[in-house]
Amino acid sequence: MNSTTLDTASACWLKTLDRIERTTVADPAIRLLQRGIRSLPLGGMRDLLRGRPLGHPVHPVLVQVPIGCWLSASVLDFVPGTHHAASTLTAVGLAGVAPAAVAGWADWADLPPEQARVGLAHAASNVAAVACYTASLTARLRGHSAKGRLWALGGMAAVAVSGALGGHVAYRQAVGAHAAT
Repeated sequence: MNSTTLDTASACWLKTLDRIERTTVADPAIRLLQRGIRSLPLGGMRDLLRGRPLGHPVHPVLVQVPIGCWLSASVLDFVPGTHHAASTLTAVGLAGVAPAAVAGWADWADLPPEQARVGLAHAASNVAAVACYTASLTARLRGHSAKGRLWALGGMAAVAVSGALGGHVAYRQAVGAHAAT
């Protein structure tokens, strides 16, 4: 890929992100979801989920389990005789989604509108990834390994988009650890 193509793709991606940041169509739902999450009686668990003891958000640490498992399963999908291991990694990745999602929602609940909008797109992409990996695991367990691999490829694409959106929120929009209250 030459630098002109990369520059064009990058400009298109950033323009899309800027549109997401500015669109207000989901704001009523965002406000309702944020209020609902903030009202959950989590006590000291909220600080833990938001990474205050670590000095940085815990969500990026927790997403390593599903992403690592799913990426590893994709590698094993190209290695003969590793069907069972790829299925196991897909399942472990799915099991790791809940803690990562809970921590992500805890962070997201206090984001300002521009960041919350991109965060919601990040969450939607994660839902797509989980749906694909659930379909992948189901197909694998039913003996349809080719179908399982195809679903996993779709899931990995959704994970890539989700990671780019999450990276945008974390780095370009500068979301970090929440200050102690």
